[in-house]
Amino acid sequence: MITVGCAGFAVPLTRYVKEFMFVEVQETHVSSPGRGTLGRWKRQGPEGFEFALLGPREVGQEGFRDGKVVETALAMLSEVAEELGSRTVVFLAPADFPQNKANRAVVKEFLTSVRKRFDRVVWEPPPAWDPEDALALALEGGAVSARDPLSLGTYKSKFGYYRLPGPAGHKSRYEDPALERLAEIVKASKHETSVWVFTNVDMFADAKRLKKLLKI
Repeated sequence: MITVGCAGFAVPLTRYVKEFMFVEVQETHVSSPGRGTLGRWKRQGPEGFEFALLGPREVGQEGFRDGKVVETALAMLSEVAEELGSRTVVFLAPADFPQNKANRAVVKEFLTSVRKRFDRVVWEPPPAWDPEDALALALEGGAVSARDPLSLGTYKSKFGYYRLPGPAGHKSRYEDPALERLAEIVKASKHETSVWVFTNVDMFADAKRLKKLLKI
């Protein structure tokens, strides 16, 4: 199964759900969405629509280390996940989170622990981390590692999660050659289930174009 979606609602939800059955909710990265907002999302989302949740930024700011701040953040995330029926959560590491033995141990422990709360856990390492080391670490913790498939390729696992930041950063769009190459990468991937999330400024249009190329 191949799923394509966006990081947040680039257009009103009523229009968004006509094109996609998946979104990576960004609001949970900074605060807890209000119950009114969650209720509206549930009402407007069609049956089978999936809300993945971006983990609270406090988790990364605390270095993924156990403590009151992280526990409070995870409790909020669990409540939202239960309300929306979310199966997938995504945690972003700060860009300045160094790759060393101590941090590897902390991240593995964190992923192993949080995996008990959620069906699918995704961890995106900082750009400076070795992608294969980050993937191995995530898999050891029962999670997967997000990466940009155009620059880093795909990986082997039953579930794959890829984030597409734009070919030249968040404010760039994908031209046809890049999207065509991406479509070939998606088709060649070996996952039983995979998610491809656009995070760039033109994500709605680019994601629609990829779906058209994939004929899904």
